[in-house]
Amino acid sequence: CGGTVGAIFTCPLEVIKTRLQSSKLAFRAVYYPQVQLGTISGEGMVRPTSVSPGLFSVLKSILEKEGPRSLFRGLGPNLVGVAPSRAVYFACYSKAKERFNGIFVPNSNIVHICSAGSAAFITNSLMNPIWMVKTRMQLERKVRGSKPMNALQCARYVYQTEGIRGFYRGLTASYAGISETIICFAIYESLKKHLKEVQLPPSPPNGTERNSTNFFGLMFAAAVSKGCASCIAYPHEVIRTRLREEGTKYKTFIQTARLVAREEGYLAFYRGLFAQLIRQIPNTAIVLSTYELIVYL
Repeated sequence: CGGTVGAIFTCPLEVIKTRLQSSKLAFRAVYYPQVQLGTISGEGMVRPTSVSPGLFSVLKSILEKEGPRSLFRGLGPNLVGVAPSRAVYFACYSKAKERFNGIFVPNSNIVHICSAGSAAFITNSLMNPIWMVKTRMQLERKVRGSKPMNALQCARYVYQTEGIRGFYRGLTASYAGISETIICFAIYESLKKHLKEVQLPPSPPNGTERNSTNFFGLMFAAAVSKGCASCIAYPHEVIRTRLREEGTKYKTFIQTARLVAREEGYLAFYRGLFAQLIRQIPNTAIVLSTYELIVYL
């Protein structure tokens, strides 16, 4: 339920983030007047140039050209996928943690890293078709008043034009993104261990104050861990969006990384990071702390 509510409220930020990551926004036609003998000639030229639009400029553009409803493009696949993906992930994480505790030192960093990596690998493999459709819907630009494709139409179009393989575009980038999950959970489990070691003042007999302090401490640990992980591993998201674009020149993970770096510079790998941090940090803090509360109960 929390994941569903979070998906609805953060959908506009995700649409803006995806648009910022796309090559269609990164390259726009810019008019260059031709300079002749100190005067500006009317015979200029138009050529694509790399630009770096901001979050608010993209928001303004979507509202003006496509209407407010476009800020919720891809919400259907997101709502369909958010609950199963979280369920699969945390089920796999808990099961893997039990297994790796029997192999390595119980609750050590290597256990958390292997558990998070295994859970992310399985979840990404199963859910990639849904996230692929969501990204395509978010990248679709329709003028105000025209009817955009729904999720089923988009899925049918992907199948007709690209076949089954089309639903797995960007999967290699998702696998690279497992590093973000590993970093996040390694930092989170480390912070959680430190929180347990902190001596809290005596609490009332019912323990309400201590429990609430622990809960907000876990939220803080989740927010910090997700923020650090997102900043470190964010480039894979830009590469994944480029790979999922329709009729794109981007073919493989390495080729896309090289092309983006050569044509747009290394800063292009961080387009949309601000929107991602605003969207993901509070969302992850709520999800992880709620998960810990449910496990505790």
